[in-house]
Amino acid sequence: MPGIESKQAALIANLRAMGRVIVAYSGGTDSAYLAWAAQRALGDEALAITADSASIPASHKVDAEAFVQQFHIRHEYVETREFENPDYIKNDANRCFHCKDELFTVLQRIGEERGYTNIVYGVNQDDLGDYRPGQRAAKLHEVKAPLVDAELTKAEIRELSRLAGLPTWDRPAAACLSSRIPYGTPVTIQNIRTVEVGEEELKALGFRQFRTRFHGELVRIEIAKDELPKALNLETAGKLTAIFKGLGFKYVTLDLEGYRQGSLNEVLKVLQT
Repeated sequence: MPGIESKQAALIANLRAMGRVIVAYSGGTDSAYLAWAAQRALGDEALAITADSASIPASHKVDAEAFVQQFHIRHEYVETREFENPDYIKNDANRCFHCKDELFTVLQRIGEERGYTNIVYGVNQDDLGDYRPGQRAAKLHEVKAPLVDAELTKAEIRELSRLAGLPTWDRPAAACLSSRIPYGTPVTIQNIRTVEVGEEELKALGFRQFRTRFHGELVRIEIAKDELPKALNLETAGKLTAIFKGLGFKYVTLDLEGYRQGSLNEVLKVLQT
């Protein structure tokens, strides 16, 4: 079984063979590592592009910009218009497909206009086991997944990022704000803005890994299990109540199972049984 250094070498060789690439870059651990690797392989022939979408927190865009500046990665923003698509707004189990379909359509157009031969994105080996309709959109648009081709797992990407001195190596798992809205509840700019403000307030309280799950009048707050003790006291409960009632929620709840990635997909698993 190849070591992580060998996997990284294979990744960079694969990217170099692609010629010119556009990296779908969100600023998270995986896409940041991929953008860095593409820059190492191709220099200015690699272009990282970030979706300028309401579903991406403003703080994430700031972090994404700081990263590309630090590592001299060519970078642009591009406007995406998934919120103009009724199939996206209705927020069924295919919402992520419609989001990625919009992004990859825009990136394909840019690639064709400017002569970029490949589009790549940061899905990793571990992601293949979860429900991710965005991967279907990637296949539809022939977007490549070089981290998967190199058989890199999330843990290996974090370690390689740490060894490379990338500040994203231990960044908490991130996802678009629309992923906080349960399937069947329409996704609107208003409700994701409410989620965004709530999560910035949680960050200000010192929490690191969390999600604000929007359930109409009720908010369900997920906090990583190792941080739960900090949340489970009357003082913090009072602060959380004040924050989220101030945002318009009537009921403020703390999920005792803690943060888990893709928890809203649990509903899909129940429906499929």
